[in-house]
Amino acid sequence: MGAARAGDGKLLLTGGVSSIDGAAGGGLTPWALTGSYATTGEVGVTAFATRVRTGDYGLTDQGLAVSAWDRLELSLARQDLDTGANLAPLGLAGLHLRQDIVGLKLRVAGEAILDSDRFMPQVAIGLQHKKTHAGALGPTLFGPLGARASGHDAYISATKLWLAQGLLANLTLRVTRANQNGLLGFGGAQGGGRRLEPELSLARLLRRDLAVGLEYRAKPDNLADSVLGHGALKEDDWKDVFVAWAPNKHVSLTAAWVDLGRIAPGVQPRRQTGGYLSVQLAL
Repeated sequence: MGAARAGDGKLLLTGGVSSIDGAAGGGLTPWALTGSYATTGEVGVTAFATRVRTGDYGLTDQGLAVSAWDRLELSLARQDLDTGANLAPLGLAGLHLRQDIVGLKLRVAGEAILDSDRFMPQVAIGLQHKKTHAGALGPTLFGPLGARASGHDAYISATKLWLAQGLLANLTLRVTRANQNGLLGFGGAQGGGRRLEPELSLARLLRRDLAVGLEYRAKPDNLADSVLGHGALKEDDWKDVFVAWAPNKHVSLTAAWVDLGRIAPGVQPRRQTGGYLSVQLAL
């Protein structure tokens, strides 16, 4: 069993791109597809780097994924969020958050592309272990919130690509208690058990190497009534509109406009919108 050659296997962009959690899919949410262009009997590797910049916050993200036999995917990602001085009123000036994510995805049924005139999508299940590091400010942040520094997300994704129409649709259902994807910990002192949240992606292939689309990711709201103040850390859903370009099977570029809502409306009420840029390399 060797590594998949970039010239073989799947069509351009049919492995998706790297999501912010490291799994193959869209920028904000995983899909049922496994990453790279590896097909049955092959192993593929992808690596990515992503930068998100909103009005007040900056997120840097890197990772890699290994996919095997077009069925199994193992991914690793590290997120680095710089909050600057935005959370100073909460006693968190200079807060710098890092999160490590280990993901596992297994395709369990269906085929996203073959028999594309049939309704049955490709279905995959996934598990992500997340651990956040807040440095010296960790006790100040997680203590009053009653949030844990680590947690797990589980999800199921269904993806279908209609090649004749150039349309792709994905629905992901995620069981999570993560605050801001885990960057603000998991759960909270006022409750915050696991919740089922939907995530949706729609994409249109304009040509074989170019796609446009949009995403929506619902979020739990565990910290709205935290002891840091009513509504201070209320959590909004995420959205984006993206364009992905793959000049060949070795590289893809994704640019997007993102709306992350109000990350800490109690101290910074404006919505956090801005740019998203990601590059993925595939072997």
